[in-house]
Amino acid sequence: MFRTRFRTRFRTRLLAPLASVAVVAGLLAVAHPADATAPSATAPLLTAQFSQTSTWSNGYNGSYTIANAGTAASTTWVVEFDLPSGSTVTKAWNATLSQTGQHYKLANVSYNGAVKPGASTSFGFGVSGLATPTGCLLNGAACTGGPTTTSTTTTTTTTTTTTTTTPPSGPVVNVATAAELIAALGSAAPGQTIRLASGTYHGSFVTQRAGTAAEPITLTGPADAVLVNDGPAGDPPDCAAPAAGYDSGYGLWLFGAPYWNLTGFTVSDSKKGIVVDNSPHTVIDGVTVRRVDEEGIHFRRSSADSVVRDSTVTDTGLVQPGYGEGVYIGSAVSNWPCYGNTGGVDRGDRVQVLNNHLGPNVAAELIDVKEGTTGGVISGNTFDGQGVSGENSADSWVDVKGTGYTIDANKGTFTSPGTFADGYQTHNVSTTPAFASGCGNVWRNNSSDLGGVGQYAINVTSVSKCAGTPNVVYASNTVTNAVKGLTNIAVTP
Repeated sequence: MFRTRFRTRFRTRLLAPLASVAVVAGLLAVAHPADATAPSATAPLLTAQFSQTSTWSNGYNGSYTIANAGTAASTTWVVEFDLPSGSTVTKAWNATLSQTGQHYKLANVSYNGAVKPGASTSFGFGVSGLATPTGCLLNGAACTGGPTTTSTTTTTTTTTTTTTTTPPSGPVVNVATAAELIAALGSAAPGQTIRLASGTYHGSFVTQRAGTAAEPITLTGPADAVLVNDGPAGDPPDCAAPAAGYDSGYGLWLFGAPYWNLTGFTVSDSKKGIVVDNSPHTVIDGVTVRRVDEEGIHFRRSSADSVVRDSTVTDTGLVQPGYGEGVYIGSAVSNWPCYGNTGGVDRGDRVQVLNNHLGPNVAAELIDVKEGTTGGVISGNTFDGQGVSGENSADSWVDVKGTGYTIDANKGTFTSPGTFADGYQTHNVSTTPAFASGCGNVWRNNSSDLGGVGQYAINVTSVSKCAGTPNVVYASNTVTNAVKGLTNIAVTP
């Protein structure tokens, strides 16, 4: 299957307030006694609360949530704050940005100026640099709330209150809020364990912190610790990479972060599930990925020597069915200009997919092995093909375009509904001789129930192009309910 994977998914951001880091400044006007009266019984009472929604080594995305505790709707709002020299707001969304030196104003746009009583709205912005806002004003008053009053004589008192999430330290970091998780991911150190409490975490969760072979970093939690990314937001770069003002929409994103262990928790309701970019030696163990718009788990940008085991992936491709793979290894040759970071190739070599339960309702292949990758192992998995969409040629449990894979002791079934051609397929799509694809793969001890729909358990299409390194199907493989049989090539005893 030859495909190009540049897509943008626009979903309604839930913008649920995170447990936040508030940076506010109060401004209190003291006037004549006649002016110092309580606010009108029918008046808006706005507050603005700041949070960091994602961080990386040289910047972060921030947001303000504006809530109305009054008895009348607002008509407009303007949030103002300062940043010290060295930090700069680079872009904003759901607000109009203006700047004077290091002083920033963000005003409502046409659709979010009216905030009803008891309701809230949010806007976001990207910052180059790590400093957080100070001196926050909302419509000229304290961001913590209070009416704006005017008089001919005004005495101004300015106070600043800062609450921050201290970067965690120590061998074990316990987190219970999205803000704590974002801070922990942004400062993780080799040998550290980040432990999630039960609960749902809404935010953009990305790390660029590396572990080591001797001291990997662990993110762990129970199955009811659920990561949700309500994004994406901001203009994506040409090739996906963490950037100011950009939220990828990925449930969990490792970028240049090798030697991580991910265990136990769940990723749900995001654009993609877990994306592993340029992060070799990642171990995903006992994780659940469900209800995602595109692929469930993607090893990309040469994230070699990684493992996904004892995990479950269901209900993928909810928005892009043809791109809803369960486990995706490498990148299509058409995307190597972006993700081919090893001699121009995405070399996700020696990735192991072990003892997982994939499906039902995985809309594309349950495992898609891309050209340019070699030496992986797919063993002991259970494949439930119900719900495979057939879109973009996605009509099998496993499509192998890599070379030298061992596919052993898997159990696959198919029942309607779905579009199902074969259990396993090979394809040769690379025109580069050094990276001939779909060759030298071996099938042993796999059992396949094709539901009376599938043609072959193992359909090897790369025959003439693989004369030097042929694919091998052993007689230990079995098939039931096939239209044509076990395989289209000679079986090896």
